[in-house]
Amino acid sequence: MNKEKNIDDISNFNSPLGVGGSSSPFRGLGGRFVIDIERSMLTSEGKSLLKVDLEIANNELLCLFGHSGAGKTTLLRILAGLFTPDRGFISFNGVVWYDSAKKINLPPQQRNVGFVFQDYALFPNMTVRKNIEFAQKTPNAEEVDSLLSHFGLEALQKQYPAKLSGGQKQRVALARALAAKPNLLLLDEPLSALDYEMRLNLQDEILKAHKLLNSQTLLVSHDKEEVLKLADTVVMLRNGVVIKSGKPVELFT
Repeated sequence: MNKEKNIDDISNFNSPLGVGGSSSPFRGLGGRFVIDIERSMLTSEGKSLLKVDLEIANNELLCLFGHSGAGKTTLLRILAGLFTPDRGFISFNGVVWYDSAKKINLPPQQRNVGFVFQDYALFPNMTVRKNIEFAQKTPNAEEVDSLLSHFGLEALQKQYPAKLSGGQKQRVALARALAAKPNLLLLDEPLSALDYEMRLNLQDEILKAHKLLNSQTLLVSHDKEEVLKLADTVVMLRNGVVIKSGKPVELFT
């Protein structure tokens, strides 16, 4: 969206990681993200065409907002390399991820994307600690300890996902995503299954994760209050088409 993010005062985050800035060991590369893609979709209302042309600034938390079937999750899966567009171009920090004209399509493992799914997709046969360790490219026990501490998971590190509440699973999923030190964090309605009070608490965890990453975060949501609290920029999708974009306070008032 060609907009630089204002970095809020984060001194109240009691974290051993040095949240945000160059001191965070989980900091992404940062850079401009360019998306210009088309993909046909089949929704409950019939066929439609997802058509998105965006530029996302470094450190921006962008929210994709719209009803079910608008193309929000499809776009996240395209960026992660799980879906392939019909045509278009995607680049991050000058590196081309996808170019239909030049037949370039980097696989997911080369895009270095962190993805938190709606159901969190934790490994049920692994403890909390093992789930986080699994995401690391290079084993580092100290960084795992830091993530456990930051997300308040130290006492749960030996527990298995089946024993965790929805909010605890969400914190583990965020910690695991950051353990890979991704350049892009994708969040697909991660709070939709939680009650109101829990959603409010975990919105702060999403902000902390974004500031730790210090790169782009894309959040899918259909909750206006959530968007107003979290997003720097909101992109409104309807039937696969961007109908509005801008600051949340401008679009929702």
